[in-house]
Amino acid sequence: MSGFHNRFGRAFVLFCLFAANIGLPAAPGNLSLRTRPMQLWLYCSQNLWVDPNITELEALFSRASKAGYTHVLLADSKFAKLGDMDARYFRNVERVKTAASGLGLEIVPALFPLGYSNDLLWHDPNLIEALPVTNALFVVRGGAARLEPDPPISVQGGDFADLARWSWKDAVVAASNGAALIRDPRGQNARIVQKLGLTPFRQYHLSIRIKTEEFRGTPEVKVIGGNRVLNYNSLGVKPTQDWTTHHVVFNSLDHREANLYLGCWDGQTGALWFDDARLEEVGLVNVVRRAGAPLTVRREDGSALEEGRDFERVVDPRMGVKPWKGSYDVWHEPPVIRTALPDGTWLRVSYFHAATIHEDQAMVCPSEARTIELLRDQARRMHAAWGARGYLMSHDEIRVLNWCAACQQRRLEAGALLADNVRTCIRILREVNPGGRIYVWSDMFDPHHNARRDYYLVRGDLAGSWEGLDKDVIVVPWYFEKRVESLRWFAGRGHSQIIAGYYDHAPEQIREWLDAARGFDGVLGVMYTTWQRRYDDLERFAELIKPGRP
Repeated sequence: MSGFHNRFGRAFVLFCLFAANIGLPAAPGNLSLRTRPMQLWLYCSQNLWVDPNITELEALFSRASKAGYTHVLLADSKFAKLGDMDARYFRNVERVKTAASGLGLEIVPALFPLGYSNDLLWHDPNLIEALPVTNALFVVRGGAARLEPDPPISVQGGDFADLARWSWKDAVVAASNGAALIRDPRGQNARIVQKLGLTPFRQYHLSIRIKTEEFRGTPEVKVIGGNRVLNYNSLGVKPTQDWTTHHVVFNSLDHREANLYLGCWDGQTGALWFDDARLEEVGLVNVVRRAGAPLTVRREDGSALEEGRDFERVVDPRMGVKPWKGSYDVWHEPPVIRTALPDGTWLRVSYFHAATIHEDQAMVCPSEARTIELLRDQARRMHAAWGARGYLMSHDEIRVLNWCAACQQRRLEAGALLADNVRTCIRILREVNPGGRIYVWSDMFDPHHNARRDYYLVRGDLAGSWEGLDKDVIVVPWYFEKRVESLRWFAGRGHSQIIAGYYDHAPEQIREWLDAARGFDGVLGVMYTTWQRRYDDLERFAELIKPGRP
C-alpha cells in the first residue's frame, strides 16, 4: 500500500505541474495557493496594426517567458472592429500568436468592452448610454426652435467681483483683480462654492475662465446634488496657462438644488485663478438618436408633433465623431429644431443625450438589440482570429447605466440589468468557443468595490450583478485596498481567481496580495498589470511570487 501511495503521490504532483504549465481549467478547490504552482500573467495593451509594436511585443514576450510568465492578457482597441482591419493587421496577429506559442505563453484576448465602450461605439455612436431631458422649453423664431431657459438661471457672483456673494469659500481662496485666486494651498482644500437652483432632468452648460502659474494640483469644477456628483469630465488645465475658457456640461437628474464647487482638493504650490463663471440651460447637446432614446416634441397644450412633417429630423452632427467615431466632446454649439411653425410657438422637447466620464469614457447601452449583435459579431471574429482557449470579458468601471428608455422600460435594478448582460456575454462565448475558459474583471461584481448604490451616474443599485456569473467564470480581482474582502467574496461564491497586482506601484506590494490570498482556495495566479506600459519591474515581480521570495 505504501508503494502505491508513493507512486500515486508522485503522479499527482506531476499532474498538477503539467496542468499548471499547459493552462488547464481551474484546479479543484482543495488545491490551495500553498501547494499549487501559480500562473504568472502579464497584461499588455497594444495597437497590433503598427508593425514596430509587434517587434516590441516579441521582445517583451521573450523577457516574460524567461522570467517564468505563463499567460498574456492582451488588449487592443482594434479588437472591437476586426471587420474593418486589413491584411497587415491579421498578419501581425499571426506573428503575435507564433511568438507566444514558441515561448510557451498562452494569450488570453480581452473583448466585450462594457464600461470603456468607445471602441464598440465606433460602429454606432448613438448606442451610447444616455441621460434623459424632459419637457425643455424651445421657442420658434425665424424657422428654428431654440432652447429658452425655464426658468432663467445664473451663477450669483459669477464674475467674482465680490466673493462674499458666493455661498462660502475655504480660507485659502482670495480675491484678486475681480477673480478668485488660490495660491500655494499646501494640501488644504481650496474651493469656492455657490448654491444653484435647478430644474430636474435638464441639461446645463457651465463655462469658466481659468489661469495657472506653475500650479501643482488638479483644478476642478464639480456640481454636487445631494450626495451625487453630476459631472466627471476632466478640465484638462495645464500647470501653466494664460486665461483659457473651459466647459462643463451636466444633467440635473432628479435634483432641484446643487452646489457648484470651483477649486482643487489636492493643490500644493503655484497659483490658480478662476473668473467669469457662466451657467446656462442648454438643449440637444450630444443628442442621441436611436429607438431606445426617443426624441419627442409637443406643443404647450400637449399635442404631439411629427418629426419629418412638423419639423426636420434632429441630428447633432458633432455627436460621437470628434476626433473620431465613438469619441464625444463635452461642449459644442447644439443643433436647433428646424420648423415652419409660427414665430413665438412654444414647444416642450424631451430627449436623451450622451454622457461621458473623465477623459471621454463612454458606456454602450446594454439593452439595445444592436449592442448584442455587435458583441456576438466581436466574439465570432475574435475567435476566428485568435482561436484562444480563454477570453476575458472587459466589464469594468461601468459608470453610466440604466437611464435611457431602452433600459428603463425593462424595469430592472442596475444590478439585475448588468447580471442579464453578463449572462448574455457568457452564453455568446460558450456558443463560439465551447468548453473555453472565461475570465472577467472583478469590480462590477464585487459589493466591496463598484457593485453598489450611487456609483457615478448609474441609476439604481448595482447589487446583485454577481448573479450573472456562474461558478465556472474565473474572476480577476484588482482592488488592493479591499483585497481580503474581495478574495473572500469570490471564493465564497465558488470562483477561481487571478489576482491583478502591480498597477504601476512598487512590485513588493504583491506580497500583501499573496498574504491575503493564503486563506482562500482557488487562487490560480497573479498578473503584472500595468496601465502605463511600465515593464521595468517585470522580472522583479516574478521573483516575488516564487517560494522563499526575498
